[in-house]
Amino acid sequence: MPNPLAVARAVRALAARRRLEVQDGKYRLLDARPLERGEPESVPRAPRKRKPRKRVAAKGGEPAGGERRSTYADLGRSIVERIIELGRESGESVAAAEHLRREAKENKATRIEAETRAGRLFDRVKELETKLEMAEANLRTVLAAARGRGATAAPTDTEMEALLRILKTPSETGPVEAAPADGAPEDGARTGGAAAE
Repeated sequence: MPNPLAVARAVRALAARRRLEVQDGKYRLLDARPLERGEPESVPRAPRKRKPRKRVAAKGGEPAGGERRSTYADLGRSIVERIIELGRESGESVAAAEHLRREAKENKATRIEAETRAGRLFDRVKELETKLEMAEANLRTVLAAARGRGATAAPTDTEMEALLRILKTPSETGPVEAAPADGAPEDGARTGGAAAE
């Protein structure tokens, strides 16, 4: 073949005019007519159909419509941000629980202390009530003894001091009732007798 390129063009032209076909891997001539006058030697190729390309933005891979596709990087970033947020909320919850536990402990200690003080005050009130009842009983005994012996004069300073001692006497001293009853009326009787003379 002196010019393989010319032969290839001739074969392609015959195949385009359907004067040549391929059979069993070989070319078979169907029509041996020569080219007519004015007929081009080569047949232009049919234009290839191009596939339509998707219009994509120049940067970021965003579609032309303005919507951005989610990527694995976006998903990972969202997960990390959510984990950080949950960790922060967990820390705040733990701190709040610790603060409430501390406040509950302090309130419990304050309540126990208040109950103890209330118990002490209650005991003190009961003790004072007992002393008051005993002083009132002693005073009534003294006055009854004085009226029974007919004492009409006003009580002297000694009798007033005796009454004050009775009122100030602790609750555990029991025999105090008899002593003022014996001493005070005698002094009153003596004072009454002297006044009568």
